[in-house]
Amino acid sequence: MAAESPAPAPLIAVATDFSPHARHAAERAAGLAREVGARLELVHVLPGPPLAQLRGWLGNETALERALKDDAERTLQAQAAQLHAATGADVQPLLAEGSVLDVVLREAEAVDARLLVVGVRGAGFMRRAVLGSTAERLMRKTTRPVLVVRQAPHGHYRRVLVALDFSAGSLATLKLARWLAPRAVLTLATVFELPYENRLRMAGVADASITGYRERCRAESTQRLHALAAQAGLRPDEWQPCVLEGDASFKLVEMEQLLDSELIAVGKHGASMLTDLLLGSVTQHVLAEGQADVLITAQRD
Repeated sequence: MAAESPAPAPLIAVATDFSPHARHAAERAAGLAREVGARLELVHVLPGPPLAQLRGWLGNETALERALKDDAERTLQAQAAQLHAATGADVQPLLAEGSVLDVVLREAEAVDARLLVVGVRGAGFMRRAVLGSTAERLMRKTTRPVLVVRQAPHGHYRRVLVALDFSAGSLATLKLARWLAPRAVLTLATVFELPYENRLRMAGVADASITGYRERCRAESTQRLHALAAQAGLRPDEWQPCVLEGDASFKLVEMEQLLDSELIAVGKHGASMLTDLLLGSVTQHVLAEGQADVLITAQRD
């Protein structure tokens, strides 16, 4: 009986337009691919509408069109070679034509990409981005994890904040964060709000009783973090708990900055794979106000 062939290495796909922030994303993706033993597909898309307009003016396959394609191919091949030389990663360049969003989504499905990587400009990009930008639409459309790179990479991830709400996808988010940052100490964070606190006070419930209620909520959240870490197979020295009270949107950004996190992992939610997945207010706030890279995973409600 013939021996079974080994399973192919997982694949990470990164889109590049050759801009500085896209180069940061490609460098991070290459470093991750090397660290976790994945292949890397470096994708550059020649936008379809401008090429169609050019063909309308000058005809098909003109010298100018060929020159544009040849230049993009040379630049893509050179960047792939540079990434391989710098990291040793297996980098596969892909030049395509069409809608950037459609090409990236279609290619991710075709190669069964375990992770999509995209670069954006620094902090606050969601505030300044034009509604419907490619990066934002990619995050909403895909059911695959997306790593949003905002900083130039400086070595592997060392400080990672994993936001957990104990929904169905929390374990997958935690496991993916561990996969991407095998050498980091993970901070597992959850945020609770005391239900009906104001109504309890208005009803005359004593402060001591409310304090006891709060401590029970905190203890339950801590216990659930420990259970989730155990499910993910984390050793005690690989993680630390962080239980916060208040508005999760603000608390997570505060904790990211307090810990000087280089990566924060969060989830997005969607009831149907046929409609755009909802980023959610917490994820949107982290994207808008945080400074670290952001790993976004799909979570089913």
